[in-house]
Amino acid sequence: MPILMITGQKPIKKSKQGRFQIIDIVEMMRPITKFTKQVVGGDNVPVLVREAIRIAQEERPGAVHIELPEDIASEESSASTFEVFRGRHPSADAKVIAQAVEMINAAKMPLLLIGAAANRNRSGRALTEFVDKTEIPFFNTQMGKGVIDERHAKFLGTAALSDHDYLHWAIHRADLIINVGHDVIEKPPFFMEPGGTKVIHINNFTSNVDEVYFPQLDVVGDIASTIESLTAFLGKNPGWNFSYFDQVKEEVEIHVQDKSESQTFPVIPQHLVAAVREAMPSDGIIALDNGVYKIWFARNYKAHGPNTVLLDNALATMGAGLPSAMAAKLVHPGRKVMAIAGDGGFMMNSQELETAVRLGLDLVVLILLDNAYGMIKWKQAGAGFPEYGLDYGNPDFVKYAESYGAHGHRVEATEQLPSLLKKCIESSEVHILEVPVDYSENERVLIEELRSLTAQL
Repeated sequence: MPILMITGQKPIKKSKQGRFQIIDIVEMMRPITKFTKQVVGGDNVPVLVREAIRIAQEERPGAVHIELPEDIASEESSASTFEVFRGRHPSADAKVIAQAVEMINAAKMPLLLIGAAANRNRSGRALTEFVDKTEIPFFNTQMGKGVIDERHAKFLGTAALSDHDYLHWAIHRADLIINVGHDVIEKPPFFMEPGGTKVIHINNFTSNVDEVYFPQLDVVGDIASTIESLTAFLGKNPGWNFSYFDQVKEEVEIHVQDKSESQTFPVIPQHLVAAVREAMPSDGIIALDNGVYKIWFARNYKAHGPNTVLLDNALATMGAGLPSAMAAKLVHPGRKVMAIAGDGGFMMNSQELETAVRLGLDLVVLILLDNAYGMIKWKQAGAGFPEYGLDYGNPDFVKYAESYGAHGHRVEATEQLPSLLKKCIESSEVHILEVPVDYSENERVLIEELRSLTAQL
């Protein structure tokens, strides 16, 4: 996400307070931003701001930082502002395009992967045309959800795990993966092995090779233009055989629907995801915080459009759900927006409810209540460790919401969930909906069932 942050600092030319309350913010920001700089003179401001914004917007977009000390901020400046017009990314080399076309046509079971960098408007249209013309099945990373409407007949699923999931039946059987827009900063959707499935890397930048990702071909250039070029040279190849992928799709669909209508209470994740999907309009935006529910939504929630599922599967810090939803609502005031957070993640930024209320946002915040750090419980169980230090108490979230001037609701029986979701989504102002969840399905589905599946692979 392209973000420009401006922070203050004590005077740097002369300070009567010495080193009091001064830390090196620029160095602190360096490993977590694309660009960080201290302003040392007023005349530098136009150039620094322009450069910071350029870097924030170019691929891969991200955060940039400028520090403005007090004494510099008070300076008079004679510098004038100026505008720089952005150009388009260069297209991939024609010879490399031809090589990619040759590899795709030579494959018997090619498979398309869509990652975060493809989550752009032009790329989505180009990739949809590519799949419609070639009929090559596709799957996506968590951050690539919705680039192509996931109701598409050729959609296999989302790689919410790195291996040993239903989707990996298809990945392991494919002889070529056309990897569009994936970045190694995302959780790996699959692991490469020497002598195994070949990979074509299509992105705005060259591949970052590591022990699990070493593609045989880099196609570097504007993603949408690259896909348009490939589409022009490719069609449905009679030498391709996708019958096995069709079987995998059927298995994934059955798996996703399993227990989606369960009325047990507390609510299980499969039913929760199905209820949210049913309640949200196609252009509605859900902003996921970080927890085990993110895996359930990645696997089970079908995104109908690009950037309708906002999640972070890179650094994946807790507390991101509510602020992300607020930003989405500010950008798209006419669309329905829902933040989905665990109780642990929500409490890390819950004070921003005041900001949402003060800004007059129409926003739904779904709080999944298990009184624990559920993701870590799942990880500890998977590693065979006993639970330790993960349970805690919570406030009464209904009263907590009301204390900020928001509206609080609580699901006390599973059959109440659809009507309460509908009520909150269709209402104005900020609504908090507390939903008790039963994460025992984590172990059954995401550990025991997948272990059994691995044996079949």
